[in-house]
Amino acid sequence: MPVPAKRRKHRSTSGVDRGSAARDRLVGRLRQICLALPEAKEKLSHGEPTWFAGKGKVFAMLDDHHHGAAHLSVWLPQPFGAQEALIGSDPERFFRPPYVGVSGWVGVVLDTGPDWDAVAALVREAYLSVATTKLRNLALSAAGSLKPQS
Repeated sequence: MPVPAKRRKHRSTSGVDRGSAARDRLVGRLRQICLALPEAKEKLSHGEPTWFAGKGKVFAMLDDHHHGAAHLSVWLPQPFGAQEALIGSDPERFFRPPYVGVSGWVGVVLDTGPDWDAVAALVREAYLSVATTKLRNLALSAAGSLKPQS
C-alpha cells in the first residue's frame, strides 16, 4: 500500500531530505542567523519558516523543496541589481526564486555546503532592506559594537 503524499519523504537532488537530521542542522543554522537580528520574528507562512523584521516585512523565507524544488534554500530580498550580480557570479549557489524573483529576491542554496559567513551577510542585508528605521539603527549599532577595539 503506498504511503500517503503528506507522509512521503521528499527526495532532493542534494541528498538532504525533508525531516532529516542534515536538513534540521541547516535550518537551525539559518534560524540562528535570522533570529540574531533585532526583534526578528519567525512564523510559518505558506507552510515554511519565514522571518520578519519586527512586526514588519519578510526578510527571509525557507524553501524546503517547496513545489518540488531541487534544493533546500532561503529566499532573500536584495537591493536593485544584486540579484543579477549574485546569480551571474555563482549560478550553482544563487537563483531567481519563483513568485518573488521578479521583485529582485534571490534564492541561496543551503544544502550543498554554503559559505555561512556569506549567507549571514546576505540575510543581514535583506533585513536592513526591509526593517524600519528604528530596527535598522539597532542592527547597525549592534554590528558596530562587534568591531574590535583599536
